[in-house]
Amino acid sequence: MLKKLVCFGLLIAASQFSAQTIERQVIGSAGTTLTNGTISLDFTVGELAVSTITDGTTTLTQGFHQGTVALAIRVDPVVFLQGALLNNGGGNLMRDDLRASLLPTTSPYSDGLTCAASVFNNGGTSGAGATSDNIVDWVLVELRDANDNEVIEASQSALLQRDGNVVGVDGISPLEFNIPSKSYYVAVRHRNHLGIITANTIALSSGSAVVDFTDVNNQITFGTDAQTTFGLPSGVVAMWAGDANQDGRINYLGALSDTPSIRSQVFNDPNNSVFGGPPIATYQSSGYVATDLNLDGLTIFSGSNTDVLIVRDNIFNNPSNSVFGGPPTGTFTFTQQLPEGAGGTN
Repeated sequence: MLKKLVCFGLLIAASQFSAQTIERQVIGSAGTTLTNGTISLDFTVGELAVSTITDGTTTLTQGFHQGTVALAIRVDPVVFLQGALLNNGGGNLMRDDLRASLLPTTSPYSDGLTCAASVFNNGGTSGAGATSDNIVDWVLVELRDANDNEVIEASQSALLQRDGNVVGVDGISPLEFNIPSKSYYVAVRHRNHLGIITANTIALSSGSAVVDFTDVNNQITFGTDAQTTFGLPSGVVAMWAGDANQDGRINYLGALSDTPSIRSQVFNDPNNSVFGGPPIATYQSSGYVATDLNLDGLTIFSGSNTDVLIVRDNIFNNPSNSVFGGPPTGTFTFTQQLPEGAGGTN
């Protein structure tokens, strides 16, 4: 942004017979004309910052200063949510069941960003885009300090497409952050999947940088078993599903179990009643809630496709769940691999 008031220093070299001088003047943003009666100069804010003009006798040096221009840096994360890939019919596209009627236009994260409802159209705003770019859910992207990966320099709500691309609230553009171009750790959070962060810093600038968390043969995440391949198409890894109580952990049978949250969602649903009777365990509770672990729009406690099985399976199939090489246990607690000082909680 150019300063509204700019001071130009004008120096007129002495001629053979007499000196010609224009005193310092303040130039407004609309520009002006300066004259000493012999020489006239027209200025507008926006001319070259430094310039020297001479006719062989008289020499003019002009210039002005402007504030630092900060260009937005861009980042293109690519992530998969395990829940949306489970039972997706094959291929590497996540299901987008929430998009049709349950996905909110206001982000569930603290910045409260909003998008137009048309962004959730099949095929995007125009309806003519690729359905692989349909929106699956909101995520939160963090850029963390290169010298301390617990320090969050900036964060922003974003939208996740079926093909794993994380985009801005218009549903198509790369994410932009108005912070300096340099290297950052890149982290991604989701409301019921365990968060992830890059093991190394990524150089970010005004040119988009792709940060692909999904390639099983080139895993870039920090920590141990930070992502999973369980139940997924070959060749990909995804963020662990199962954090129904949103504490940054997955637990099946222990004190931190996610199962009670799923049960509570079902039994406390005001619509869960048959002819005015007590609630039933097999009721399917509809809504945009954290207990819907496979993102199909339903929380199921008991019966087929129960969300409890996602928690159980992810605990028993977690490679970290082993005591001295023995069998996995149902009480094992797995914490998201995000450096946060206090132990990985949100």
